[in-house]
Amino acid sequence: MAKFELKLPKMGESVAEATITNWLKEVGDSIDADEPVLEIATDKVDSEVPSEVDGKLVETLFEVDDVVQVGQTIAIIETEGELPETDETDDDLELDLEEEEEDYTEELEANVAAAKETAGSEDFSDASRFYSPLVKNIAKEEGISLDELENVNGTGKDNRVTKDDILTYVENRGKQDSGQAAPKKSAAPAANTSKMAEAKQASETVVPSGEDEIIEMSRMGKMIAHHMVDSAQTSAHVQSFIEVDVTNIWNWRNKHKNDFQKKEGEKLTFTPIFMEAVAKAIRDFPLINISVDGDKIIKKKNINLGMAAALPDGNLIVPVIKNADQLNLVGLAKKVNDLANRARQNKLKPDDIQGGTYTVTNVGTFGSIMGTPIINQPQVGILALGAIRKVPAVIETPEGDFIGIRHKMFLSHSYDHRVVNGALGGQFVQRVAQYLEGFDKNREI
Repeated sequence: MAKFELKLPKMGESVAEATITNWLKEVGDSIDADEPVLEIATDKVDSEVPSEVDGKLVETLFEVDDVVQVGQTIAIIETEGELPETDETDDDLELDLEEEEEDYTEELEANVAAAKETAGSEDFSDASRFYSPLVKNIAKEEGISLDELENVNGTGKDNRVTKDDILTYVENRGKQDSGQAAPKKSAAPAANTSKMAEAKQASETVVPSGEDEIIEMSRMGKMIAHHMVDSAQTSAHVQSFIEVDVTNIWNWRNKHKNDFQKKEGEKLTFTPIFMEAVAKAIRDFPLINISVDGDKIIKKKNINLGMAAALPDGNLIVPVIKNADQLNLVGLAKKVNDLANRARQNKLKPDDIQGGTYTVTNVGTFGSIMGTPIINQPQVGILALGAIRKVPAVIETPEGDFIGIRHKMFLSHSYDHRVVNGALGGQFVQRVAQYLEGFDKNREI
């Protein structure tokens, strides 16, 4: 018999920890290799942790709602025979983890050396909510008292304070401290501002009646709300709209969708066709494929298209098609279907939703003819696809104009007016429309 340590795997560049949400196996249960053992949630996405070996679960080291760091052992699995040799030893793993956190540790030690002596005895045992060991350590090293920590807004599950929350608070706290050292003449405006904020908060307080139902927001719902408000406060949103004749695309898809499924084993939807046109337009207008960092513009090399997808609980998530401009229509169709299916099954990985440079959302799925979507930060543009409708239209021919029935839709382009002016925003969505209207109806699969 041998014992295998199941560790929390690495889940993306920016993911350092995860919260255990559900144990799928109990102590004593038999486990097959690649069979899910537990479910976890990160600030990015929910996912499952599979076993790497066949065996029996003999010990779980964490409970539901515990926060686990990447690389930590979360369970012990007993196996028959010897464990297979791996290229990476425990020492190698620990070294990798140390290297990943080296920058953060050095910065933290430089900033909190003086605070350790005064805050080392704080144990937060009287806290009214759960704090992970990492959050507690940062609070102690930064000299944050329990009363102060209790007032930090949490974006995690059940308002839990995450590492990003506490680090953001520490950063803003330093700015507040420097602001308090300003001349006394600024005290009166600050007091007035504080009173205005208190008055606004009081006016927005909702008092439910006895017949109202109070529903707690889900963890993802809270994150979405936070991201939407943050985006609206960050970017100067402007919209451009254009109507597109997609009759050729409509007829071509209907003609080839059955053959496509037989040949490729995949459904042929409109989404990959639209994604292909967007990727081409971004190549023509690369300044749509950027991010803003203070006073600097970061021009992205890769075209990674995010596609909004619905989750089983009704929330939306944005998986990313990496290097979309390098895929043909078959490749795009397979990637779109794979990401959409795994989104519906809650099987997306953190890497699947990272690195997007531009986003497309299909509001037409819900019958909307157009929409004004909010930009997915730190991107600077997002395209909404409206519903395809049969409408009467003027058709121009060399013999004259006549009225006919066409399939049309609206494209709604929201863009950040800080860096994308009206000309660029309008020309980009116009180019997308031109690619769609110029679709070759004789195209082979």
